[in-house]
Amino acid sequence: MTQAGDADVVVLEVGAVAHGGHCVARHEGRVVFVRHALPGERVEARLTERGESARFWRADAVRVLDASPDRVASPWPEAGPGGVGGGELGHVALPAQRAWKAAVVAEQLRRLARDERDVVVEAVPGETDGLGWRTRIELTVDARGRAGMHRYRSADVLPLTDMPLAVPALRELGLFDRRWPASARLTAVAPVGGDRPLVLVDGVPWAGSGPDRRPNARTSVREVADVAGSTHTWRVAADGFWQVHRAAPTVLAQAVVDAVGAVPGATVVDLYAGAGLFTVPLAGLVGEQGRVVAVEGDVRAVKDARRNAHDAPWVDLHLGPVADVLRDGAVARADVVVLDPPRVGAGRAVVDRVAALGADRVVYVACDPAALARDVAYLRGRGYALTGLRAFDIFPMTHHVECVAVFTREA
Repeated sequence: MTQAGDADVVVLEVGAVAHGGHCVARHEGRVVFVRHALPGERVEARLTERGESARFWRADAVRVLDASPDRVASPWPEAGPGGVGGGELGHVALPAQRAWKAAVVAEQLRRLARDERDVVVEAVPGETDGLGWRTRIELTVDARGRAGMHRYRSADVLPLTDMPLAVPALRELGLFDRRWPASARLTAVAPVGGDRPLVLVDGVPWAGSGPDRRPNARTSVREVADVAGSTHTWRVAADGFWQVHRAAPTVLAQAVVDAVGAVPGATVVDLYAGAGLFTVPLAGLVGEQGRVVAVEGDVRAVKDARRNAHDAPWVDLHLGPVADVLRDGAVARADVVVLDPPRVGAGRAVVDRVAALGADRVVYVACDPAALARDVAYLRGRGYALTGLRAFDIFPMTHHVECVAVFTREA
């Protein structure tokens, strides 16, 4: 596909939502995925990617001719047409954002798994305006030392003046008011639970005016969440994986605990366990007579998980790719399997090995509806029925949605 120029503006009648933050339109018979639009609108859109041999084109709505009643002014114009990624639904009212995401999840399940069901996307408790929720942000520095983000589907860095999705503690750091080392990568973290914010520059802690290279410089943070009536604390590498919404660890861990249910003495396998977000409360569910087997492929995450679960010696931690660890027989059986795979999903090979463990229940945490739907089909083929699904809006202003799916082995 070739990049389009400013003259490439077309009028589009906007159709249904599509996975990825777009709506579907047609121009002279060709499918166009258009961002910054809403179903039912008539817009002028600038073609951003096109080509005569392309299966589809891409476009940004730059002028609204007939507006949807669900359209609002975006709270983050820098993420609008031609801007950075990460706020592509800012022009959509919050209830309509959740309806958009529910439609995408339902469509993916229907198309890829032949599963017909109504989907409701739940708001996170305490959510009001969809802003101020990110506890972690990644920024890139341009050649002039200004912090920003990449333009959508581009290597160009656009300097920012603000990040309205970030929690106040991050916005108060003044990241956009100063100059940084050119082309550096910034990671800023404001953990939940009292630890002060931490900024890394190319992975090195930043202290005031320069890098903090002391051997004991702080590179991790403590995260706190209340799950199943208990307050848990996790240590997490500042640039490691952790849920970015301030309430997501509580919401997702509680959803997993509820899905697993009361299982004292059981063996629960926690795949793609990270730093132990689910491992720690699962250890409480099974108790000292039970066993939690956690598998994670990232060395730092396993190190953190070992610290986080140190009070539960009935937790076994395995380092390595999930498919390899299961193939090598480190896990023989399970009563329940919990898995939280990356965006690409678990895939057929892992699903086959999960099914071989003989668990009566599988709890699957998914951040991509298409990957979830594909794995729903694989699990059904191995004798597991999708018996429960919850979807959570832990990424307001974006097209992303998190699901917790429950599978039950059929007799």
